[in-house]
Amino acid sequence: MDAIGDLLRTAAGLLGARPLPPPRIVALTALVAAVAVLYRPTWRVLRHVVTIAHEGGHAGVATLTGRRLQGVRLHSDTSGLTVSAGRRTGPGVVATLLAGYLAPSVLGLGAAVALSYGRVFPVLWAAIVLLGVLLLMIRNLFGILSVVVTGAMLVAVAGWASPDVRGLAAYLLTWFLLIAGPRPVIELQVSRWRGLAPASDADQLARLTGLPALSWVVMFLVLTVATLAGGGWLLASPVLPPR
Repeated sequence: MDAIGDLLRTAAGLLGARPLPPPRIVALTALVAAVAVLYRPTWRVLRHVVTIAHEGGHAGVATLTGRRLQGVRLHSDTSGLTVSAGRRTGPGVVATLLAGYLAPSVLGLGAAVALSYGRVFPVLWAAIVLLGVLLLMIRNLFGILSVVVTGAMLVAVAGWASPDVRGLAAYLLTWFLLIAGPRPVIELQVSRWRGLAPASDADQLARLTGLPALSWVVMFLVLTVATLAGGGWLLASPVLPPR
C-alpha cells in the first residue's frame, strides 16, 4: 500500500502545475521555433512533424465522424495520405478534409492552454499518447520510422530530462506547432498556383461544397493565424505567474 501511495503521489506531482519559466525563456523558445519554421534547412526536416499532425488530424476526425479508417501513410518528401471509407459526400467527409491543415494549430492551442496553467508534463505525455495511437494506423515503413523517432525523443525528455528541460521542450513544441500552422497553407496555395495540387484538401472541399478552393485556403490561413495569435497570447500571459 505504501508503494501504491508513493506512486500516486509521484503521478500527482508530475501531472500538477509546475512553476512557469520567466518571460525571457518563453520569448526565447518562440524565437527558436520561429527560426526553425522560417529557415529552409530546418523546415525541410521538421515539416515531418507537421505532416504527422496533419494526417493525425484527418485520421482522428474520420474516426470521430464514423468513417472507417483504412490507414495513414507518411512519405519522405513530407507528404502524407490518410484513407478512410464511408459516404463520398456529407458532413463527415467535409470535417475530415477540414481537419488536416488545422490540426497542428489546434494541437498547439491545446498545449498553450495547458502550459498557461503550468501543466508541462501532461503536454509531453499527451503528445506521446497521440503518437502511439497514430502509430497503430500507419501503413508504411517511413511513416512508422517518423512516428517512432519523434515519440522516442519525447519519451526521452519526459522520462529522463530535468524539469527545466521538460519545460523548454514543451514550450518549443507548442510554439513550433502554432508558428508552423500557417506555412503549409501558404505552400498549398503556391502549389495550386503552379498547378501541382489538383487533388488538395481545398480542391476536394470545393468539389464537395461548391465553394471555391481559394475560399477554403483563405479560411485555413485565417484560422491558423488566429490560433497562433491566441496561443501566443496564452503563452505570453499565462494564468499562473512566472517564476
